[in-house]
Amino acid sequence: MKTMGAGAFKTHCLSVIDEVYDHHQEVVITKRGKPMARLVPLKQEKPESILGFLKGKVKVVGDIVSPIVEPWEWDEDIFPVGTSEREEFERNRKKSSARAATKNAVIKRK
Repeated sequence: MKTMGAGAFKTHCLSVIDEVYDHHQEVVITKRGKPMARLVPLKQEKPESILGFLKGKVKVVGDIVSPIVEPWEWDEDIFPVGTSEREEFERNRKKSSARAATKNAVIKRK
């Protein structure tokens, strides 16, 4: 433990703070020989890693990969069956799947 007068501390306070932090030792500040304050280093806490910081806090229940609804149900909310929008949607979907099949056939031939 180091002792220092208030005037000296006032003059060199920044370097004293760095020294206390770096060397982990406290400094007692005196005024006219009487101890008035104590400068102590803070405990250096290890920063929490961003990886795994939720470990033990989250519980996964069930399958988180599979869809909640079946694929044919995905678009029924947006395009209800029996509407002209749904018919157009079905035509476009068939066209795109036909194009994909043709493209795959061409790739396999090469």
